[in-house]
Amino acid sequence: MTTALPDPALDQLFRTARSHYHYDATPVTDADLRAIWDLAKMGPTSANMLPARIVWCTTDDAKRRLADCASSGNVDKILHAPVTAIVGTDLDFPDHLPTLFPPADARSWYVGNSALIETAGLRNSSLQAAYVILAARALGFDTGPMSGFDNDKVDAAFFAGTNIRSNLIMSLGHGDPAALHPRLPRPEFEAYNTVA
Repeated sequence: MTTALPDPALDQLFRTARSHYHYDATPVTDADLRAIWDLAKMGPTSANMLPARIVWCTTDDAKRRLADCASSGNVDKILHAPVTAIVGTDLDFPDHLPTLFPPADARSWYVGNSALIETAGLRNSSLQAAYVILAARALGFDTGPMSGFDNDKVDAAFFAGTNIRSNLIMSLGHGDPAALHPRLPRPEFEAYNTVA
């Protein structure tokens, strides 16, 4: 039986964690990115499909190409973060199911059903993006998820020749707490929940 995490861990993951868009100069290494992935990949997805594909933009060139696809409010966030990740959805994920989910012929559940592939892929790559955020926080990093960008431009710039479609982007590094605004409201349980 597992036990609840202590309050400091819950604070780091949720209660005092914030979305950051301004970072200090501390670098994020390739080893750090691997460590984040090695935690995030353990989160559950439907039939272990793992449809997310991540491009970690670490160079000035990659960040500039991504910024050229973003809304004006996100350009500086992308350019000045140590890393900005593009989380994409691989619509060819069924081809990997024989390896990732050997207990059943899961590939046959999706083949020929493009609507199901798109829905399941997007849902599960979004889950994986959330796992990346939590993994990064668990390892002492901060993130800033963003959706203000032109998907078609990002796909052409980073996923050309593939069946991967961009889902969201997120900056990553060690956030500058002085640049944070006050936390926005979070509703009480009764406002947004029903127990049936």
